[in-house]
Amino acid sequence: MNRHISEQFDAELEQVRLLMMEMGGLVTRQVEASVQAFVSHDSAGAAEVLGNEQEVNRLELVIDDQCVRTIALRQPAARDLRFLVSIMKAGTDLERAGDETARIAKLTDKVSSLSLAADDYTDLRRMGALVSSMLRESLDAFARMSTGVAHEVIAADAEVDSLYSQVESALSDHALCQPIEIERAFPAVWVARSLERIGDHAKNIGEHLIYLIDGTDVRHSSPPSA
Repeated sequence: MNRHISEQFDAELEQVRLLMMEMGGLVTRQVEASVQAFVSHDSAGAAEVLGNEQEVNRLELVIDDQCVRTIALRQPAARDLRFLVSIMKAGTDLERAGDETARIAKLTDKVSSLSLAADDYTDLRRMGALVSSMLRESLDAFARMSTGVAHEVIAADAEVDSLYSQVESALSDHALCQPIEIERAFPAVWVARSLERIGDHAKNIGEHLIYLIDGTDVRHSSPPSA
């Protein structure tokens, strides 16, 4: 960010950026922990994820409060205003991604008494690794102020959507062929759905950064042709 005459203003901007990074790091760990809990049918791990949810919510409130205070007191213009607005929007996406990790954790209870899946939930593990990577990259893009990295995150969302379709189709077919597997298959489909939504939130964070740097709203725009 640009340096300002007021060192306090610079400190306020840096503080909200660091808070967003802290929140993003926590949410990324929540994604990894919730997926691991589900695929291993680990109720204790799921409970830990649920226990951390309030900290995610608290950080969003702190970020919003500090951004609003800074806007009211400093009346920033141009890029500084876009910076604060983008941080607030990113915080909202991170909080919603955190909500999805809580849903995954709650679904763990539905399968905790069942035997593990024969395929070891391979596709869910792949989806979890991909969306975790997208979140880390979106935060890295903010840290480096890199629209290039942000565009990579946005492009990766297509792979998440494709994986979700594969998982949904495979699990649904498997459940129909083997009705005894319904108890395991349907919660797994909902986990995949939550992971797909987390990918959407990571994509949104990349879009917020592009808006911040270029002043361009790329939401709902078509990806560039190859």
